[in-house]
Amino acid sequence: MADSSRQILDWLAEQKGAMLELLEEVVNVDSGSYDKAGVDAVGECFRRFFEREGIRTAVHLRDAYGDAITAEVAGSGGANKPILLLGHRDTVFPKGEAARRPFRIEDGRAYGPGVADMKAGLVMNAFVMAAYHRFGGAPAPLVQLITSDEEIGSPACRGIIEETARGARAVFNAEPGRPSGNVVTGRKGGVFMECEIFGKAAHSGGNFSEGVSAINEAAYKILQLKDITDLEHGITLNVGLVSGGQSVNTVAPYAKIGIDLRYVEPPQRAAALVRIEEIVANSNVPGTSATLAIKGEFLPLVQDAGSRALFEAYQGAMGEVGRPVEGEFAGGCADSGFTSAVGCPTICATGPVGGRAHSPEEYLEVDTIVPRAQGLALAIARLS
Repeated sequence: MADSSRQILDWLAEQKGAMLELLEEVVNVDSGSYDKAGVDAVGECFRRFFEREGIRTAVHLRDAYGDAITAEVAGSGGANKPILLLGHRDTVFPKGEAARRPFRIEDGRAYGPGVADMKAGLVMNAFVMAAYHRFGGAPAPLVQLITSDEEIGSPACRGIIEETARGARAVFNAEPGRPSGNVVTGRKGGVFMECEIFGKAAHSGGNFSEGVSAINEAAYKILQLKDITDLEHGITLNVGLVSGGQSVNTVAPYAKIGIDLRYVEPPQRAAALVRIEEIVANSNVPGTSATLAIKGEFLPLVQDAGSRALFEAYQGAMGEVGRPVEGEFAGGCADSGFTSAVGCPTICATGPVGGRAHSPEEYLEVDTIVPRAQGLALAIARLS
């Protein structure tokens, strides 16, 4: 092991307290995806950390959502293509959640909104960046990209994620490690859609026959859409939102359904969308019409040869720090699908181990934050 690698691992071994202090600071700031002020406030916490460490940062302004932030550490191995440490700082929780249940540690677990998904991963990445800035030895430049809107499909940050990944040699996405302790080597893609259905209003008692019910048409479409699910091949379609109507005594002139499609391989997306579009276009209730709009999308994380080699390097590094890992497939989506899709070797869920994300019971296994940081740092060193 090179002297710089030993110094990095030894320094990280002493940083648990400092990591938890930074984690407490960022968990106790609300940063729901639509709360630009809160998301940017969390970003400032990280910018202050990097400033104290002497690491250069840049802010990439976004109008409607939080700004994207990059931090850079020079490499000493002569390579030009950077290694990307990726993660998001937005959460799914409403304003006031941090005050209602602030950061706390109990029985070896940390709790608080976004503690695992994925503020702990951002803290871990930041300390690995600081370690390499202090002691050198990175085989290539390191770039940490902190995004702002992953929980809603990365509408503002997808472009910078893809652009940065196209120029990178590898991506470590610090989503929370699985409760098993494993990392994620494959993820489903997801398409989030909205179908609007239009009918004709009429009094439900006085002139019922003149009405055209958009809600009735929605019912037909929902039953047809459910048949797209093919569990054997990993395809699911969920209608998770239904709304419509004007009043209980009015034939419904309008209805809306929210559709969530998940798939494993890119060709499955195209085939499912053809069927969805046919169902939307066909009117079961004469006189109705409908539209379909894609509101957000994630691409699948597909393990190619480059990603497999990256996983094996990471797996070896984690074994050396005494925390062996395997790769798992996940039905959830993440920004790692975007980096994989542009051809950059990618591994996901390299963050500290946690579970029950998006719920009040979300937790982080405190004793995993240092070894996961050490394993990441060692894996980076192995990419020479």
